[in-house]
Amino acid sequence: MTTYDLLVIDPQNDFMDIDGAALPVTGAQADMDRLAHWLQAHADAVQSITVTLDSHASVGVERTTFWQQADGSAVAPFTVVTAGDVAAGRYLPRQARTLAEVVAYLSALEASGQRQLVVWPVHCVLGTWGHNIHLGLSDAIAHWEQRTGRICEKVLKGLNPMTEQYSAFRAEVPRADDARTRLNQPLMDRLAAGRGTLLVAGEALSHCVAASVQDMMAALLASRLAQTVLLTDCMSPVTGFEVAGHAFLQEARGRGLKVQSLRAI
Repeated sequence: MTTYDLLVIDPQNDFMDIDGAALPVTGAQADMDRLAHWLQAHADAVQSITVTLDSHASVGVERTTFWQQADGSAVAPFTVVTAGDVAAGRYLPRQARTLAEVVAYLSALEASGQRQLVVWPVHCVLGTWGHNIHLGLSDAIAHWEQRTGRICEKVLKGLNPMTEQYSAFRAEVPRADDARTRLNQPLMDRLAAGRGTLLVAGEALSHCVAASVQDMMAALLASRLAQTVLLTDCMSPVTGFEVAGHAFLQEARGRGLKVQSLRAI
């Protein structure tokens, strides 16, 4: 029997395209419904499950509650804020005491050449409904735990409010004063040690899935990457970032990962 290790990235209510979600991803509810049904039917073949959870305070450097415009008015969701914008006073942190730290952060983020800060709606606040796992998937995981006697590993990410963290493994700009923002080597080692096919699902394809898998591609052996399958019908891009999602899948194929639907498993 083929066995599987399952990595599910941020399958949380706030990313589902359902009423009440703070940052809905079109297609996410159907993605997780498919995954939940598959897991219910294939529990005996799954040897491990890891679920990552975007986990935030209500105020953080990447969310609307952190920022104001020069006149004190709110900054709209999806606004891009650069170090130059802050230096010019176009956008400013609401707490003036953080100004120097924020400028240093944005400068370090932009220096990587990979990303600029996008101001997102407040989402996935710890302790709220939006932080919870999609109900169908949560039920399927509970069924798997009861049937197999194994425990799903849940990994919180994004806990530091002064740095963004898309990847399950590390923050965009790791901080010397917070080990939680640096590479999660135990998680990487656990995925590397798996003997089954590594299935990857979650939200959103264009952001947290892409960033997580890119870190995996940098750290895992080619032999483990060849055992990794990105489930295209269990992940969707943020609207407006479809091109980025497609480019990531092409990159993954080029590194030897399989890209296919759950139906083909």
